Amino acid sequence: MAAILGGGLGGLSTGYYLLKNNLSNNNNLKFLLLEATNYCGGWIKSIKTKDYVFEQGPRTIRPKGVVGLNTLNMIQDLGLSEHVLPIKSDHPAAKNRMIYANNSLHLLPSGFKGVFQRNEPFSKPLIYAIFKDLWNPHKQLQDDSIYNFVERRFGKEIADYAIAPMICGICAGDAKEISVKFLMRTLFEWEQNHGGVVKGMFKSMFKTKSESDMQLSELAKKAQEEKWNVYTIKGGIANFPASLLQHLKENNVDIKLNNKVREIQFVDSSTVKLINNSGEEIITNHVYSSIPSHALADLVVKQHPELAENLKEIPFVTVGIVNLYFKTNKTLISPAFGFLVPPIENSPILGVVFDSCCIPDQNGTVLTVMLGGRWFKEKFGNSVTEKELFDIAQRELRSILNIMEEPTVYNVNILDKCIPQYVIGHYERVEKIRQYIQDHNLPISLVGSSYDGVGVNDVIYSAKTQVQ
Repeated sequence: MAAILGGGLGGLSTGYYLLKNNLSNNNNLKFLLLEATNYCGGWIKSIKTKDYVFEQGPRTIRPKGVVGLNTLNMIQDLGLSEHVLPIKSDHPAAKNRMIYANNSLHLLPSGFKGVFQRNEPFSKPLIYAIFKDLWNPHKQLQDDSIYNFVERRFGKEIADYAIAPMICGICAGDAKEISVKFLMRTLFEWEQNHGGVVKGMFKSMFKTKSESDMQLSELAKKAQEEKWNVYTIKGGIANFPASLLQHLKENNVDIKLNNKVREIQFVDSSTVKLINNSGEEIITNHVYSSIPSHALADLVVKQHPELAENLKEIPFVTVGIVNLYFKTNKTLISPAFGFLVPPIENSPILGVVFDSCCIPDQNGTVLTVMLGGRWFKEKFGNSVTEKELFDIAQRELRSILNIMEEPTVYNVNILDKCIPQYVIGHYERVEKIRQYIQDHNLPISLVGSSYDGVGVNDVIYSAKTQVQ
């Protein structure tokens, strides 16, 4: 028997792939899922009413690449295809992405033509960044921050006004700390192997591209043909993990809620003892851990302090989320995905998502303000209240978007340690952790956002890879 720790997207996806594995290999592996709370879905939560959807975590999913297509295959398999709401590449939420700098909003270039035009806050057309990359020598490095890499290859303005806010939007992190391999591994390898990004790109064009042997569902093919930019799920993205949970229940998987494990004891290479808060012992042959690395560290520290120390070295950040609904026919925002704020602006907010533009079927205007992240404690201290965060969010909306109306409804959530930070050396650290597990023959697999990517697609693909 196997046990899955954690009922977030990673744990639910692990269960899904274990069931698929049973089916395709005529196995009959029994497994159970242990979740510490009374909710499965992790950080994915949706508050749905007839007028609006408040997303507490991710709100859209990208359909691109092997990992994106893999998720679409899963969605079709779960019978969710008809609930998918795509945003195509010509939609304002796909084309219009802004940053707030120098006291005003600026539209980022989205098309080929924009590269040749000067767009504030950039002092030159972006084409000059390409020339910089061609002229600049490169440093031989094992890893680097994404900020340093972009500044070195393309200039400080690109690093400050394009990359730094993008990192805020993706992982609420500091681009000066996040590994370049987090988002730009290929570009970094081109620099290291060929002396520059443009040179590497041209050389790679003449290499034969290896095609993925993954079979594509009708939904995945449709996303490619229609050029989807992102998509969401009707009624809230939480319907996705809810469907996964239902799928596990229909296949008689034992789901134990409010079952917090406080210690893992590795008896031998095929026996693990899980001890929960009630002192109950569960004996299993293998554990799939989808809980955050810092939580897993607390469970293994008695037997394996070195492993626990390495797991603890993966930092996490806290994000404040303020959802606001304005029941009005008045136009409060321009059609766009929203805007991000570069860290050099020293703002308390990371950005604002224009949900009523990104998520269809909303009446009125719906906005989500993201606060803090890497700078949460620095900006707000240790005891900030939800009301204080709401007041800050409202003040920033008034200042930046000139929205003077009081929201009809609002919701505030402080997501404590919600996003892992892939700081310089992250991938080597994860390799070291997995090597330790292998060397000590521990029957445990690591799944989820702590290790193999923080996005929805990455977490699902991580589960698939570990099960395989």
